[in-house]
Amino acid sequence: MKTYQGSEIRNVAVMGHAHSGKTTLIAALLHAAKMTPTQGRVADGSAVTAYDEEEVARGVTMQNAVAFAEWQGAKINFVDTPGFHMFSHEARAALLPVESAVILVNAQNGVEAMTERVWKFAEEANVPRIVLVNQMDHPKAGGGGGLSALVEDLVDRWGRQCVPVQLPISDAQGFHGVVDLVTMESYSYTPNGDGRGKLVELPNSLAAQAKAAHEALVELVAEGKDELMEEYFEKGTIPQEHLIAALHEAIREDRIFPVLFSSGLANMANDHLLDFIKNYAPSPVERAPIAFHAPALEAVATNGDSAVEAGLGIGFRKVEDSEPAGLVVFKTMTDPFSGRVTFFKVISGIVKNEATLENYTRRTQEKMSHLSVMQGRKGIEVPELHAGDIGAVAKLRDTLTGDTLGAKGGDMQVDIPLFPEPAMTYAIEPKTRADEDKLAPAIHKLMEEDRLIRFYRDPMTNEFLIAGAGQPHIETIVSRLKKRYHAEVTLKAPKVPYRETIRAKAEAQGRHKKQTGGHGQFGDCKIRMEPLPRGGGFEFGNEVFGGAVPRNFIPAIEKGIVESAARGYLAGYPVVDFKATVYDGSYHDVDSNEMSFKMAGRLAFRKCMEACKPCLLEPVMKVEIEAPDEFAGALMGDLNGRRGRVGGMESKGRTTVINAQVPMAEMLTYGTILTSMTQGKGSYRMEMDHYDIVPQLVAEKILANAKRPVEDEEE
Repeated sequence: MKTYQGSEIRNVAVMGHAHSGKTTLIAALLHAAKMTPTQGRVADGSAVTAYDEEEVARGVTMQNAVAFAEWQGAKINFVDTPGFHMFSHEARAALLPVESAVILVNAQNGVEAMTERVWKFAEEANVPRIVLVNQMDHPKAGGGGGLSALVEDLVDRWGRQCVPVQLPISDAQGFHGVVDLVTMESYSYTPNGDGRGKLVELPNSLAAQAKAAHEALVELVAEGKDELMEEYFEKGTIPQEHLIAALHEAIREDRIFPVLFSSGLANMANDHLLDFIKNYAPSPVERAPIAFHAPALEAVATNGDSAVEAGLGIGFRKVEDSEPAGLVVFKTMTDPFSGRVTFFKVISGIVKNEATLENYTRRTQEKMSHLSVMQGRKGIEVPELHAGDIGAVAKLRDTLTGDTLGAKGGDMQVDIPLFPEPAMTYAIEPKTRADEDKLAPAIHKLMEEDRLIRFYRDPMTNEFLIAGAGQPHIETIVSRLKKRYHAEVTLKAPKVPYRETIRAKAEAQGRHKKQTGGHGQFGDCKIRMEPLPRGGGFEFGNEVFGGAVPRNFIPAIEKGIVESAARGYLAGYPVVDFKATVYDGSYHDVDSNEMSFKMAGRLAFRKCMEACKPCLLEPVMKVEIEAPDEFAGALMGDLNGRRGRVGGMESKGRTTVINAQVPMAEMLTYGTILTSMTQGKGSYRMEMDHYDIVPQLVAEKILANAKRPVEDEEE
């Protein structure tokens, strides 16, 4: 395979709402570029970027996938991204290795929730955007108001920079061509063909509309550029060669968001999209130098175009072959045959096959054997990759997503987007002992692929917990455990880690006496218990005077109290936020020992609890919910019904952000409810905030279903 220079490469993320046709579009583009003999289909699992068994079974994209097309001397790398909100962290991560994003808009439904979200991701990452109105062959393309209303909505949402660079040609038979508003040429397509158009005469019915749209495009391109404005006023237009260069620059600088039209499934107008990406999308060498931090570098260091600021360890690296070799890992995949496959972007220099690079993140050496470019799951070996290209390598020992590698002796770390915290947690239980042995290694391999997964044991409930973006995400993890690693597990709702505490001060005596022949057991102590502020934990005090209890037995009393507190009093939940002070007692010269005083401490604790007004505490979560404005009222009402306290609302465009504090017990299945209430357009994040007292009516229900702890008098 040919080796491409950075100026010949285009890296593009294909993004949009679920079912807008991203995977199908990439399959059509690959067929139009003659990279595949037939057009792959999502329905039968033949689409190049839909190779994961779970994605094929469910018919949705859940993780990023990479493919490439060779087109008229250029190499176009596509990154296919998920469109469901719970996998939005993958879509965001796809913006790291690309210089532009194609944002798909469903021609029937227009801009949807995830379309807005990925637009925002691209805006935050300063990635130029190309808007593609896809599925133009659908009978209801344009929705109720027609395509003009759809384009007006784009302008309303994202600004007047959204300007068509094509007009669709549609008639009673449907969509079958486009007019290029730059060259003013028209192309006709055969549905379900090879994706390549035939030059035809501009339809008379579109002539006036095309002329007006061309002038609007030229005027917008000329804005802000004095020499173009002068040429425009002088000649009334801009020559085609100047217009092409100016449009390329305007797209690169985010001054224009071009709008195109196509059909991925019917493979129409996709050669024109490939042309547009090649001619107008920025190449890697045109992007701004990549920022990195290098903690070990303290002095000013200049090497060509790389500079590190003194004392700050902040540097910039140009995407050029002349720079030292450097790459950043943006994805890790576990393949049943190849093992771990590492996807990376070459940020500088040339990475050669069999080269040994240093992992700057982990300070280890890695050999780049069998350097490849990926076509979906299939790797095609290449001798080298130049700055700006995307590649993959199998079986690296220590390298994981987010690591930076480069020439030996260097020191740089490129930051990748932060992953959000998981939104939903389930308890996970192996079905058999054999499954238990397989579970941890299998989940750790899945965690290498998906950095949002968390797996840990709750020290309070002793359950294994698995956390993810939502119920479908966690169900997918469980399915992969079974299919890939033959580890079967059962999912359960996690136990809420309730706590117990006291609300009053009390004193009690614990006296343990037992005679069994020979040495007996004797321990006697008096303790005082009082509440501490929330989050105070446990404190122990000793106010014994005059040797009523020998000093060496005091730790045994504390141990007895701590052990009893861990077992709980009301319902078996640990007792927290209290102080216990031993202030008196008695002992026996022969029968007293540590065990006796530990038992005395337990007895004193239980007697104190009877008089201390014990109550239950529950974890309260800090919740942030984001949803379209029209759902705000219903969501507020639902939160109130969940004993939530709304702290505030914030408007972001057409989206409302609600901040609230809600008990954890009310949020265990919230992901499913939110999806239902907002038609899949809402999302939420939550984290532990504090513990609060459970209301009496709720506490009675919890206590009725809980087993009160029974302590044995003897060990």
